[in-house]
Amino acid sequence: MTDTLQKSVADAAPAPAPGLKRSIGVVGGTLLTLSCVTPASTLFVVVPDLFGSLGTATALTIAIGSLLCIAVAFCYSELGTLIPSAGGEYAMVSTMAGRLAGWLVFVLSLLVVMIVPPVIAMGTADYLAPLVHLDPALTGAGVMLLATLAGLLDLRANAWITGIFLVLEVVAAGVVALLGFSHGHRGVGSLVSMQVAGAHGHTDTVTAMLVVSGLAIALFVTQGFSTAVYLSEELENPRRNVARTVLATLAISTVVILVPVAAITMGASDLKELTGGDISAMVTAWSNSAVGTFVSLCVALAIINAGIVMVIQNSRVLFASARDKAWPGPVNSVFSKLGRFGSPWVATLAVGVPGAILCFVNLDTLYGVTGVSVTGMYLLVAIAALLARRGSHRHTPAWRMPLWPAVPVLLIAVLAYVLTQQETRYLLWTGGITAAATLYWALYLRPRRDTHWLVSIPEDAQVPEGPAHIPAQAGPAQAAALAGEVRD
Repeated sequence: MTDTLQKSVADAAPAPAPGLKRSIGVVGGTLLTLSCVTPASTLFVVVPDLFGSLGTATALTIAIGSLLCIAVAFCYSELGTLIPSAGGEYAMVSTMAGRLAGWLVFVLSLLVVMIVPPVIAMGTADYLAPLVHLDPALTGAGVMLLATLAGLLDLRANAWITGIFLVLEVVAAGVVALLGFSHGHRGVGSLVSMQVAGAHGHTDTVTAMLVVSGLAIALFVTQGFSTAVYLSEELENPRRNVARTVLATLAISTVVILVPVAAITMGASDLKELTGGDISAMVTAWSNSAVGTFVSLCVALAIINAGIVMVIQNSRVLFASARDKAWPGPVNSVFSKLGRFGSPWVATLAVGVPGAILCFVNLDTLYGVTGVSVTGMYLLVAIAALLARRGSHRHTPAWRMPLWPAVPVLLIAVLAYVLTQQETRYLLWTGGITAAATLYWALYLRPRRDTHWLVSIPEDAQVPEGPAHIPAQAGPAQAAALAGEVRD
């Protein structure tokens, strides 16, 4: 297991590692995290691909994925309050399951946070089309660079910026839901009719195996709720607020995404239109060009909003990895630098600029690798959650999930099966990157185990030996109350 750096009381102790400023509460954290889920841009950019392969089963697939995400959110909430580090998944998994497992989940999370922003950003041009026609790749790159500049600001300012954009995003999703339900061409039963338009006007049946294979993308649809653990070093009272933010974000984002998907499924004029997935055209047909333009512009703003939040998230991961000495000394020193606003400015540039370059990579490859990476990352987090109540961690004050260990065990089994149903080429791409990362760990990190890859927790989030603990059977309200008594 990895070492977790604790506060030294020795006079000759080295200078403390650079720390992020605690400046946001539950509301600000939830706004930032919801913006990372970016419901409207996910609805308009990612969901159309699901309509193309799953047809009327899209809502059901997303609903199943959301149920799985509840179990995932439980794991994140417990681990995130045990290990409140900006390293997120890798800090949690390293501490619970060992350094190699933590390194692998870091690589998978880095893949996800590097690929998702350009995937979303490339959809901007489509939704600016009512005003101006732009090249998708160039527009996406511009959005990524704009998001990088915004990511250099103070996090509290970014919370309000993204909060304003989020309101417009939810309004757009609400308009789609209202129009879809008011122009319904089929009943609620269509949501489980399992049909998709095939070639030559035929109707094909969506099989259970297709639904299972689609779960990787369905998990990706609400994936951003995990952003809360990356912000744990900037959240006030993290041992209480991380769990609140994770669970609240998942609940809200599921409603904001799933309700419009159901409305679109019921409101599409025919199966061919639904399978085509042109949501903007459906909105215009249900209303008029002015409403269609308004919704499109809201989505464009939502995409920019998502870019800002994702760059913030990504930079915190890279910052934490440098502070925990994942790289050679000079690289660690550069990536751990903080700017005048308290943000890791070099790490922000290091994730924003490559994101702009990725806008010129094939979209299908990005989607496939992301789906496999998200599933693998959740699998490792579930394994860590299964190990979270061993030794001293059993008595550390934290939010505790109900139905442990059944929840992580079931989640591990389901996610492992979902992985086996993914396309071989995407498994090979992700597996190759993971193998290279394992080689780096074996040749560089492992021989330097005493000085490198040491997960650190901010001093104000550390707890003394033998603290009172939150009972495993405590419900959310009781857990929050008990956690609130702990000095953070």
